[in-house]
Amino acid sequence: MGILYGSSLPVFIIFVCGIGGLAAYATGRAIAVTWRPFWMLFWFLFLLTLAVRFLCFALFEEPLLSFQYFVVDYLVLTGIALIGWRKTRTTQMVTQYRWLYVRTSPFTWTLRQGQNDAY
Repeated sequence: MGILYGSSLPVFIIFVCGIGGLAAYATGRAIAVTWRPFWMLFWFLFLLTLAVRFLCFALFEEPLLSFQYFVVDYLVLTGIALIGWRKTRTTQMVTQYRWLYVRTSPFTWTLRQGQNDAY
């Protein structure tokens, strides 16, 4: 047992970061693609973290009601989901408004030269 994980490091990396991370990334993309409010991402990640904690409890005998491990899992999944949300939102903005925005990195966009954004 470690400070960040309940049973072993390989379980944390493969199960929480790998499988749970893929689900979190897909959740972030889904929130961005459907143009839902940003705060909904945190609610869906709360539910996903509950599911991941339960599966870790059932499969690997980790503590189910450990606040410490829940917060660590939630923060890891939130970080991965934010990457998926931001990459998808950047692609949406530069694709749907290509005359107005240009991609500056995988996570950011800016106004094209000579354009004016009313917002």
